[in-house]
Amino acid sequence: MNNKVNIVLVDDHVLFRKGLATLIASFDNYDLLFEANNGKEFISMLQPDHLPDIVLLDINMPEMDGYETCLWLKKNHPGVKVLSLSMYDNEQSIVRMFKAGAKGYILKDSEPAELREAMNSLHTKGYYYSEMVTGKLIHSINEAEEEGNTTKFATNLSDREITFLKLVCTELTYKEIADQMHLSARTIDGYRDSLFAKLQVKTRVGLVTYALKHGIVLLDKLP
Repeated sequence: MNNKVNIVLVDDHVLFRKGLATLIASFDNYDLLFEANNGKEFISMLQPDHLPDIVLLDINMPEMDGYETCLWLKKNHPGVKVLSLSMYDNEQSIVRMFKAGAKGYILKDSEPAELREAMNSLHTKGYYYSEMVTGKLIHSINEAEEEGNTTKFATNLSDREITFLKLVCTELTYKEIADQMHLSARTIDGYRDSLFAKLQVKTRVGLVTYALKHGIVLLDKLP
């Protein structure tokens, strides 16, 4: 029985794609199902009874780009996880791909270890937020917060904890969060450390990831 994670590569740069295929072949627990040049070819090659677990998807492709392909997968096969591969590190591209349904985003010049980490995270957790991506999302969330476009949803957190988490997802420092919540810096440190323990995370990136995953801030509401 094959318990390996099935992968598909969709990228119109053939040399890059072939190199990536070779790299993935060196990872013990992954199998490459097939490669495609663009979204249109990918859809034509897809077998509904043998879907990939993860699609490594380029953004800029002819005929059908990464955004369109990701939206199509979200609508037709929502269980397939998309890891976006791109040369673009701009905020607009990152936010747009996550809104289209991507569960992770890494740059094409990333180290092989990060690719493996991202794929492992998608397989085990269902998402991958790197520090680079989280930083870009924090900036967009900060802009949306100013426009009143965030919401809050969580079942096991107090109103104060949710307020703190929403502010953590902005560019405010912990001291500025304390000032905004009219609390001492020591009290804010207490909130942070308590949430680290409760949510089983160790960093601010972990807190932001939790807030994104659980709808305390919504990607759909970002500009």
